[in-house]
Amino acid sequence: MNDKLKGVWPAMLTPLNEDGRPDTAQLEKWLDVLVSQGMDGLYLLGSTGQGFLLGEADRKRVTEVAAAVNSGRIPIIVQVGSMTTSESVRLAKHAENCKVDGISSVAPVYYSSSDGSSAMALKHYEEIAKSTDLPFFPYQLGSTGFSDGLVGFVNKLLQLPNMAGMKLTTNNLLEISTISYSSRGRLTLFSGADELMCHAALCGTSGAIGSFYNLFGPECQFVRNSFLNGNVQLATDFMLVFQEMIAEVLPNIWTFFRQAIQLRYAIDIGPSIPPVGNTNKPWKEEKVQALVELIIDASRIKESQLSK
Repeated sequence: MNDKLKGVWPAMLTPLNEDGRPDTAQLEKWLDVLVSQGMDGLYLLGSTGQGFLLGEADRKRVTEVAAAVNSGRIPIIVQVGSMTTSESVRLAKHAENCKVDGISSVAPVYYSSSDGSSAMALKHYEEIAKSTDLPFFPYQLGSTGFSDGLVGFVNKLLQLPNMAGMKLTTNNLLEISTISYSSRGRLTLFSGADELMCHAALCGTSGAIGSFYNLFGPECQFVRNSFLNGNVQLATDFMLVFQEMIAEVLPNIWTFFRQAIQLRYAIDIGPSIPPVGNTNKPWKEEKVQALVELIIDASRIKESQLSK
């Protein structure tokens, strides 16, 4: 395992202009905020970063800017999955040239093996994994309905070159435990469900990658570390509030993120790319403020501590 690839990682929101293209000025400011906060790492161009909706050139540009602004301060993993294996491979090689710390990919979205097995996903992953020397972190596919089963899928993943870990998309703790014990300690596992940030640590995860860590990264990092150091009561109290807030925000999550990040960090991440968020409604400013303060208070970490 790579010891530095752990902890709380924002699945970074990509600042976009009104044309749905990366806004380089806002991107640089946003990266500087997240890196300066001392987050444990950054996960670029996943679904939260709308990577699949951006063209190849734009995705490469985001990676280049992130690598330059970060300048090696914290680890970066780039999600390189796309509609075609060839584009994914090109993105992977570009990420390696940018000297990031790892690559990740989701499996083919619209197609599957005719026999119901994981063969197509595994072949896609293999081509990406062997195209660079970077640690590879494929997605775990929810409930993984492959005919070869979850354990069989993990055993086959372990045979891939540069296989280092997984980004787990499930909110099923038993699935997380199954992947953990079946990988026999050979994989660094990241929970991808913000709601299970602390819970998943009990199932063998080394870190957490999530959308809400964009807005509440230091708070979530503080709570997770406190939990790992034995403060179960803080984690219990925080996670119940955190989960309730997430449930309230989800129906209009894209407008919430845009307004909340403007409010807290004076950075405009811009609109989502339709159809993403095309039914989201704007929030009242006082409601956004109340929800932000709720999570800060629940973490029991003061704003004055965030710069330490």
